[in-house]
Amino acid sequence: MERMRLDGRAALVTGAGQGIGRAFAHALGEAGASVAVADLDEKRARRVADELGDKKIEAIALAVDVTDPVAVDAMVADTVTQLGGLQIAVNNAGLNRNSAAEETALEEWDEMFAINTRAVFRCCQAQARAMLPAGYGKIVNTASMASLIVPHPQKQAAYNASKAAVVQLTRTLAAEWADRGVRVNCMSPGIIRTAMIDQSEALAPLVEEWLGQIPMGRLGDVTDLQAGIVYLAGEASDYMTGHNLIIEGGQTLW
Repeated sequence: MERMRLDGRAALVTGAGQGIGRAFAHALGEAGASVAVADLDEKRARRVADELGDKKIEAIALAVDVTDPVAVDAMVADTVTQLGGLQIAVNNAGLNRNSAAEETALEEWDEMFAINTRAVFRCCQAQARAMLPAGYGKIVNTASMASLIVPHPQKQAAYNASKAAVVQLTRTLAAEWADRGVRVNCMSPGIIRTAMIDQSEALAPLVEEWLGQIPMGRLGDVTDLQAGIVYLAGEASDYMTGHNLIIEGGQTLW
């Protein structure tokens, strides 16, 4: 189990102010890493960093718009400066909107790809520039089971396509950097119960239908993803790169 420990390593998590990103930040910190909590909302980032501090985990809060390339460079530089390096990066910030394909505005399509795909590439690029000289690093991108199946009944062509692009981007970067010590993997969660679902009037009525599509008969919890992120971030997964770890209660089986 020592290979699952992250002691002495610095981790950066985007979209860490709530939901899945917050769970990732807690898991990495509990495994021994110091954590840079990055989020568009500074108050949310600070709140999570304070939660980690209460657990005696070294943490900093960073307010970052991941669609801004300059802000992304600053985020990585601040992490390296304040935490003493960067060995783990989790690119989790993302967006989902639902609309029928024939009604999806190009502005919505572009916004989805700007956040879910372009920003992930830009983050990976900046993170790798910090990791490659050291000959070691773990990058984990949050994709989605929507990269494998077409979730329904919600209509989300732009989201599905943007997350499928993340998987292929992950594989491509993994191939480029494998012989230089930087491992790049991604995780594809299924439908995870977060405040976004619980507080959405549009999504709440879909829950019963989703349950019928999941062999395990329940939505995922953020805690279902935590062991996976620690595994992908640590020494235990050193011989894995370009992999898409699917955690979805079996929904992609049907």
